[in-house]
Amino acid sequence: MEDTKIALVQMQATFGDIRKNLTTMESFIKEAAINEVDIICFPEMCIQGYGRQMPDHLLETLEGEAVCYLKELAYKNNITILAGMAERNQGNKPFITQVVIKPGQNVDYYRKTHLGTSEQPYYQAGNSIEHFVTDKAILGIQICWDTHFPEVTTMLSLQGAEIIFTPHASPTIVGDRKAIWLKYLAARAYDNSVFVATCNLVGDDGNGRQFCGGSMIIDPKGNVLAEDFGGKQSMLVKVLDCSKINAIRERKSSSMANSFFLASRRPEIYKGLMD
Repeated sequence: MEDTKIALVQMQATFGDIRKNLTTMESFIKEAAINEVDIICFPEMCIQGYGRQMPDHLLETLEGEAVCYLKELAYKNNITILAGMAERNQGNKPFITQVVIKPGQNVDYYRKTHLGTSEQPYYQAGNSIEHFVTDKAILGIQICWDTHFPEVTTMLSLQGAEIIFTPHASPTIVGDRKAIWLKYLAARAYDNSVFVATCNLVGDDGNGRQFCGGSMIIDPKGNVLAEDFGGKQSMLVKVLDCSKINAIRERKSSSMANSFFLASRRPEIYKGLMD
């Protein structure tokens, strides 16, 4: 990994107003480009706004107008964009998808593999855990509810992921987002020696939902590097120093402080996890 500057956007997405949401995203992308950001991450389903029952006319495809618009912005601003949407799944329930748009390259994507109970009647779960290689770092994605399954983070780390982005669409009624995240996201980072970078929708979506917002970056030792819980639309920018994670991953240090715990796994005795 090389030092990587990332931006996390807590965004107020208006449900059903794709053009307005893309305009908001464009503003943040341009601001990030001025700050020489390498990767910008937007929340879960930010393109359409989050909703359990997504009208058919709002569904997007990987080749659709919204993704093509973001693809052009990625190229013009020389920035990798992670953006969430409800993806059309011909003849079936849609996917909750986070697209990964690297400048001048084909669009990659991750489809949410673990759906919340309230999402399961309306969406189709993805079946693949993917990592993505950029010029400076290897990325993984876990979307909201996915983060409650530590096996996913472990698989991504074993695939080489160094930064796990965790876009959310968590409503205000859930409670104190910072306290909740600290219960488990710090453990995901520490146990798997990865950076965890998370962001959430914020504010009124115009469709009766309120989102509590929040963005946070945690280092591979479980320490909070940066956070923003101001309760309004904003962008959190931070350079991720690669020295610690490289020392851990390359295992050149004899210090226990630089242990890569996953190197000592014993998968032969974990077979019960598969039952």
